[in-house]
Amino acid sequence: MQEIDPHESPRALFAFELRKHRSEAGLTQHRLAAQLGYSDSHVAMVETLKRPPTKKFAELCDKVLELDGAMMRLYAATTWERAPEYIRPWLDEEAEATALHSWEPVLIPGLLQTEAYAREMFAASPGITGEEVEERLAGRMRRQSIFHQNKPPMISIVMDESVLHRSIGGAEVMREQLQLVLEAAERPTVTIQVVPYEAEAHCGLAGGFIIAERNGSAYAAYAEGQPFGRTIDDRQVIGQLTARYDAIRAEALPFKQSVKLIREVVNQRDG
Repeated sequence: MQEIDPHESPRALFAFELRKHRSEAGLTQHRLAAQLGYSDSHVAMVETLKRPPTKKFAELCDKVLELDGAMMRLYAATTWERAPEYIRPWLDEEAEATALHSWEPVLIPGLLQTEAYAREMFAASPGITGEEVEERLAGRMRRQSIFHQNKPPMISIVMDESVLHRSIGGAEVMREQLQLVLEAAERPTVTIQVVPYEAEAHCGLAGGFIIAERNGSAYAAYAEGQPFGRTIDDRQVIGQLTARYDAIRAEALPFKQSVKLIREVVNQRDG
């Protein structure tokens, strides 16, 4: 039977718990499927991450296995239903990517943000409630679970030097944030580069974006904007963004020099 690491993703945790509860109830996949009203293969594919669970499936599992809503709570974590509607299409694409290429001219990229930094940014939105801030924060932190997958995507991040100096939440929040960026740079799947002030005018100043690749082919992108961003699947636009990303990256410092610069900024803050 395929081994499942429950820490890999919310879907993996759902599959792991479903298998555990089914076994504890003394049910085979065949017997559980019969009681749920699904095929044997459907249950097997959910348990092996080949098919995502549905809300109805989770509800029936709770009923049949008498779990008092446990599977529904796990199901909620596998969806982005609490995330703002405009970003949900991108979150699905990001989760399936084998490589991500991010350009950020203003803020630390979401995939690298600490809770404190992200909370400050979400709280700055006009009219947002405390509950909405915490919901969005939970979603932001969940996005970062891709770093812990068995096969995490290759991630290349380019950011403007001004991002390092913009104080979000005060000195302590920024020190913690930049330390996290340095820790991320130590991951074998992550490359971070900084475009220095000396680059002056370049095409990246028009706004941030992130490109998703699957097996070497760019297939989706997300472009920042006001009041919110948008997911892009137009191949021509994705091609234009890829060309822009290459041009921006050509202006950036090499990886080791970029890490050295970030570390110098951290040391300046400590000093």
